[in-house]
Amino acid sequence: MMTFALDETDGSRAITLLLFGLMVATTLGITVWASRNTRDATDFHSGGRQFSPMQNGFAIGSDYMSAASFLGIAGMIALFGYDGFLYSIGFLVAWLVALLLVAELLRNSGRFTMADVVSYRMQQRPVRTAAAVSTMTVSIFYLLAQMVGAGALIALLLGIQEGETYLGLSADQAKIGGIVLIGLLMIVYVSFGGMKGTTWVQIIKAAVLLGGAFLLTILVLSIYNFNLGALMNDAADASGAGQAFLEPGLRYGVEVAGDPIQTMWHKLDLISLGLALVLGTAGLPHILIRFYTVPDSRAARKSVNWGIGLIGSFYLITLVLGFGAAAIVGVDAITAQDSAGNTAAPQLAQQVGDQLGGNTMAAILLAVIAAAAFAAILSTVAGLMIASSSSLAHDFYNSVLRKGKATEKEEVTVAKYCALGVGAVAIVLAIFAQGLNVAFLVALAFAIAASANLPTLLLSLFWKRFNTAGALWGIYAGLVSAVGLVIFSPTVSGHEGALIPHADFAWFPLENPGIVSIPLSLICAIVASLLSRERDEDKFAYLQVRALTGAGSH
Repeated sequence: MMTFALDETDGSRAITLLLFGLMVATTLGITVWASRNTRDATDFHSGGRQFSPMQNGFAIGSDYMSAASFLGIAGMIALFGYDGFLYSIGFLVAWLVALLLVAELLRNSGRFTMADVVSYRMQQRPVRTAAAVSTMTVSIFYLLAQMVGAGALIALLLGIQEGETYLGLSADQAKIGGIVLIGLLMIVYVSFGGMKGTTWVQIIKAAVLLGGAFLLTILVLSIYNFNLGALMNDAADASGAGQAFLEPGLRYGVEVAGDPIQTMWHKLDLISLGLALVLGTAGLPHILIRFYTVPDSRAARKSVNWGIGLIGSFYLITLVLGFGAAAIVGVDAITAQDSAGNTAAPQLAQQVGDQLGGNTMAAILLAVIAAAAFAAILSTVAGLMIASSSSLAHDFYNSVLRKGKATEKEEVTVAKYCALGVGAVAIVLAIFAQGLNVAFLVALAFAIAASANLPTLLLSLFWKRFNTAGALWGIYAGLVSAVGLVIFSPTVSGHEGALIPHADFAWFPLENPGIVSIPLSLICAIVASLLSRERDEDKFAYLQVRALTGAGSH
């Protein structure tokens, strides 16, 4: 195993900062261009519905190949081997649910947001309010993951170790600065560029991320003469866990000798994580709104196919990067830089560059991979912010507060102010969540989306007895149970790696609440619907025709 320490010179730092600055300048230029072509609510919320399946597929991939994928999953694989790769498998399989049950039906049935579909045959104001609250909650959790990844990456990019400073910044201050910088950039992107600017930024950044990750993968494999088996064996030896590194049970489903109860909880936690990952994608607000940016349902289906191909290829790349980081960088060096492993991929880039071409090559490769990681963060945060601001402006402000009487110009203006508020909240919360692995934070967002959004959305599309009471109980039961169980789980308190390490109020034994909150939401939605007399079978019949044929779709 090779150890790793950051010792960048000022010249090396200048290279990395220059490339990062060029990427930011390019995306800001795209935003300015898009702002001049955003004229109405359709342009702002859904990019004018003018994107091709391939373009939207790249944007979907960019939304999905986030900091969790590039930084978090690579770090999880580097630290936990096989168990870390479970995230990749769950994230990818989830797209089958979105493809088969949601994509075309949602595009045909709605206009801008998920609430357009859910509230169609319900009482508009309470259902849209609930949908907006759910969208905001899911988006904030997902935003936290991206912002935390940004902070860790900034500290690595500047080469600041504990006890050191650069430009007057300590490592902790640099992480906070990175979080604030990303938040401000996203506010600018969304406020000025809307969905049109956001989508073009995402398309370009998907290409940057895939290109950078593919380059690093080829270089890692070249060190091992393209022998993946040798790489995995070295990773297992360097991990300190031996063969267990390549087998299930190092992180999830751990069997505790002599304690069958604890073993059972570990197994259930693994099942809960799997449910959240597989079912969560089809309930993520920033993914759902992407289906409205294409001309019709056929294009929506094709864009998902493009997204699956790009995302599947990318997750194979993260496998190589994770094992490469374990073998070449070393677990101790990874955790020394970031205890959650979020900087494993950039550290791998610098170490590989140093082996192949010395200090300058190391700085250049680090800059390329850091730019790719920032591309992932920027694009995903932009998608989340526009999903949140669109929901607040379209669902809550226009439909609830203004009872549908707001003009398009007024709605767009409110959406821009909402982006500012969402960005500010995300910045503050991310500063306090820096110790958590970003892939883990995203898994929590998936659990909330799978609990609060997916059951209600599917029942709205497929069950004629579904009504307002069922929608409200389904959304709020899933939301409250998922968030509540997370608060009282080991994620928040009870041990050193928790969000509040010096407190202990963790009575819920599972880290992921999906196994409880998802079925609870479904049961509450069904029971509440059956107890309520409200029904509108004519509207349901029309919704089915519209969802299946596209008749009357926007």
